[in-house]
Amino acid sequence: MCGILGTNFLSNDFNQALEIQNNRGPDYQNSIKIQDKQFGHNRLSIIDLNEEANQPMVFDDLLIVFNGEIYNYKQLIIDEQLECKTASDTEVLIRLYQKYDCDFLNNINGMFSFCIYDMKKDKYFCARDRYGKKPFFYYFKDNKFIFASSIKSVLKLLDKKPNLNKVAVNKFLQYFVSYGEDTFYQNILKLEAATYFTYEPKKSKELVKKRFYKINTYKRIKEEPRALKDIEELLFKSVESRLVGDVEVASLLSGGIDSSLISALYTKISGKKINTFSVGYDEYKNYCELDYAQITAKHINSNHHPVIIGKKEYINNFHDTLDALEEPHGDSAAIPLNILSQRIHQNGIKTVLSGEGSDEIFLGYDNYAKFLKYYDFEKTLSNGQNDFLNTIVSALQNNTKESEYLRRIVKKETLYNSFGEIYTDIQRKKLFNKVPSYKREHSKSDPVDWMSYIDLKIWLGEALLSKVDRISMHNSLEVRTPFLDFNLVNYMFSVDSDIKVGNTNKYLLKKIASKYIPEEIINRTKKGFNSPFNEWLNEEYGKSILDTIIEVNNTSNLFNEVYIRHIYQLSLEKKFKQHLYSLFVFSLWFKKEYIS
Repeated sequence: MCGILGTNFLSNDFNQALEIQNNRGPDYQNSIKIQDKQFGHNRLSIIDLNEEANQPMVFDDLLIVFNGEIYNYKQLIIDEQLECKTASDTEVLIRLYQKYDCDFLNNINGMFSFCIYDMKKDKYFCARDRYGKKPFFYYFKDNKFIFASSIKSVLKLLDKKPNLNKVAVNKFLQYFVSYGEDTFYQNILKLEAATYFTYEPKKSKELVKKRFYKINTYKRIKEEPRALKDIEELLFKSVESRLVGDVEVASLLSGGIDSSLISALYTKISGKKINTFSVGYDEYKNYCELDYAQITAKHINSNHHPVIIGKKEYINNFHDTLDALEEPHGDSAAIPLNILSQRIHQNGIKTVLSGEGSDEIFLGYDNYAKFLKYYDFEKTLSNGQNDFLNTIVSALQNNTKESEYLRRIVKKETLYNSFGEIYTDIQRKKLFNKVPSYKREHSKSDPVDWMSYIDLKIWLGEALLSKVDRISMHNSLEVRTPFLDFNLVNYMFSVDSDIKVGNTNKYLLKKIASKYIPEEIINRTKKGFNSPFNEWLNEEYGKSILDTIIEVNNTSNLFNEVYIRHIYQLSLEKKFKQHLYSLFVFSLWFKKEYIS
């Protein structure tokens, strides 16, 4: 796991921009100049620890800077008869490019963002993994091209800071994160998941983008026993493939079914006493899951490391966490994750397994059950596919009175005034255009698939994975997610929805998990990775939270102050606390970037 950086121009600030990403790869840092271009890399050594695997890597007039892991690289060497001079997965990408040009991305199983520069063709080939696990930011304007793993590195190489991107602000208020290509800075973009682009200055002044992966939603698995057998086998293969590397792999263990099952499978596959880590709190014990994590740890006989956080440590890490996220991010779980990642790093661990992705593909969220219970599918479907998708989006994103308050916060003259406007103008065509196979293969939409797809793309792909990557890599820690193996994701979308739904959330996963983890873990009430953030922040900052938001609003003139004050009062009653948190972290970011 690493940091990558590149430009199509020379800059005296390049090495400083590269140093900004040092936490992503503290083991080795290097940069190369090729004519008027520069490429840099920060390495976290996990596969092939030898110097020969350092980057930027150059073979046969091809240069690569690569961030990520290719789990099937050894098998690719055999299957594709690749002649590699190193034992690294990085070189495998170069050899595949030599063989297939850009048409090899669906052959690789992993998490990645990379740039291959073809010196003979003067061609950039840049790609990002299927679900957006690894970041790829870029700036392309007036023939100036910059790409990086960090927004801050891009900013360092610009002559001036870009203006605020107000579309990103509105997306953030609806989803607690900006999604799609938008960052909070105008003209600094994200390469979207499952997408690559090429840039050949001698042929065109434009980037040529292409989506290389789409989920196949064709239904073919209609027998529950077959589905259970296949899913269990895929889970074993996924966990086993994510143990590849030359360093120790540990496991995050929250006490929920997802991380417990992953840790149990890891233990069974490895046949060893694994290291597990969990986080809890010394007060407000209703947020603490350490007792459940201990049950699983005892069951699998792991070397367990509980990390207990108090208010002082939480507050001491609050601003460091916001800085690591680089942009406003409304997931308050980032702070305990930052502290947990620090402790794991201090224990000499570079890689951990985690349970992200299970809720989306196995139907774990409570909103799924609510939707399936209260919505009349046939009536909705008869209104047409667009109306149906609108209904699902509203249900999944809790587009009720809480979202209404957010819409009222935003001043119509400065931003889009509702999710509906943003969605209509920006996202509707994109969502449908990106899954044409869905429309071809189904005479009518499957509500279960749409629920999974929307959350997989927006909540997981944009919010959860970006948080996990930025926070973990801030602490030089790589997180691997077995539930997001594309073979497993594809398979789950091929399972008949009646089988997936069953009579409880995560119906199929619970049946499999019953073989490996205690029933007490399987049958417990679902609880997200939460923390007493509202209590601690209000105790520490009090009314200065509101004062900060008002101060920023007086400068930016973005929001309706009446509703800001209303949400603040509600937060004191433990209502709308996530919404106030989002306004607070945005205001702290804006004040630092555009006022201070």
